Amino acid sequence: MTTSYPFGRRGSLLTTFGAAQALIIVFAFVPAIAVIAISFTDISGLPNFPVNWVGIQNYITFFSAAHLGYNLNALGNTLVYALSTTVIINVLALGFALLFNQRLRGTTFYRALVFMPTVLGVTVIGLIWSLVFNPSGGPAAAVWKFFGASSAFFGDPHLALTLVIAVQIWSGIGVAMVIYLAGLQAIPADLYEVASIDGATPWQKLRHVTFPLLAPSVTANVLLSIIGALQSYQLAYVLTGPSNPATQLLSLAIFAQGFGGGVSGSQGYAAAISVVQFVIVGIISLAVMWYLRRRESKL
Repeated sequence: MTTSYPFGRRGSLLTTFGAAQALIIVFAFVPAIAVIAISFTDISGLPNFPVNWVGIQNYITFFSAAHLGYNLNALGNTLVYALSTTVIINVLALGFALLFNQRLRGTTFYRALVFMPTVLGVTVIGLIWSLVFNPSGGPAAAVWKFFGASSAFFGDPHLALTLVIAVQIWSGIGVAMVIYLAGLQAIPADLYEVASIDGATPWQKLRHVTFPLLAPSVTANVLLSIIGALQSYQLAYVLTGPSNPATQLLSLAIFAQGFGGGVSGSQGYAAAISVVQFVIVGIISLAVMWYLRRRESKL
């Protein structure tokens, strides 16, 4: 059976490629350029308010003494949040993938169980864990009370960020596990058979066969995790609100400045913070990619 192409094979490929590029330009490049332009204005987002060109004033404000403490706190929380979630999610996801890649009874059910939080919305996840850690009568409060202690949980400045990180790990581990499973199942079984013939132990198979061939999956997962975490604010917003210093993330500061709750309430200033965040995310992502690619070449 012959496949027909409406514009010819080459024409169809160019049409598809062009449509994809047009979507990227319209929904990615144009908004990005607009954000950079907005960062040089004092736009507030309110109707009938004049918009003035202020140059680099928003960036000066970001690094000013009055705002630097707030922004450094948000940046520090963001880096802790990103590093913690990236490391723990990938370690646990790899462990689950190795376990569920075995021919065990009920494997499909347990895979679905681990993946289930991924399909829940952020609001649903926030509601679930807000009820679990309700200091007035939630299950966590009952456990605390059993041991003669009490806590405000998400209201505790020493505990809030840790709990948000834990919830993010719970909700994000499923996707990473699926990527690792796909990588594991792409490894030819012949390699393990050859290793067994050569007398390799399970650990040696893991070290010399599984890990090297799983390196691209590790790179993809780490990059997805760290970029997502550096840009994430939804869980922190739902669980602790937009202005809790203990869980203030850089992306949450952008939301607070642009849509209420921030110290200036200016969308121009929020755009300036987003540009600074973009630079930070870009530098970290490129550094991580360079390191992981280098490690891949050595395996």
